[in-house]
Amino acid sequence: MALRHAVLAALLDEELSGYQLAKAFDLGVANFWHALPQQLYAELTRLENDGLITGREVVQDARPNKRLFTVTGAGLAELERFTASAAKPASIRDDLLVTVQAADHVDTATLVDRLTERAAFARAKVELFGGLLRTMRGDRTEEDFLRHGERVGPYLTCLRGLAFEQGNRDWCERTIAVLREREAARAGH
Repeated sequence: MALRHAVLAALLDEELSGYQLAKAFDLGVANFWHALPQQLYAELTRLENDGLITGREVVQDARPNKRLFTVTGAGLAELERFTASAAKPASIRDDLLVTVQAADHVDTATLVDRLTERAAFARAKVELFGGLLRTMRGDRTEEDFLRHGERVGPYLTCLRGLAFEQGNRDWCERTIAVLREREAARAGH
């Protein structure tokens, strides 16, 4: 997947400025695609030059003018083409896993510290995604929202982000427990 497809998908619901797009990436899109603000601004320029989005200037009194972007027909056709192509399976590339791979040869306390940090990060993301999901569905039950909600795509990707971070949290906590048990067993001998 190219950044362009993630940007096009983020612009489907409403016109966004570059700043609003960066915020949308931080909150909703970050569970499946990460991009720095400068990457987003550069991509917006490319997408507009390619005719996949259009921008319009909004004059503001007390602040600098801003540009709002929306997907064009050509941009929607590009997303259609992208969704019709086979999705490549994701693979894990994570420095922490390299460290855990070497667990038998590195300082356990340091490794437990790194895992504890990652578990805390995952717990915070679980809370964030839970809040986003509650906001998206409002007063509806999840089942009702999934059957009848207006825009189910962002909800489903947020559910995936939630499951991913729950898995990270659970794996970190289990790995910490295993390492501590092994360390205690070695100390007891």
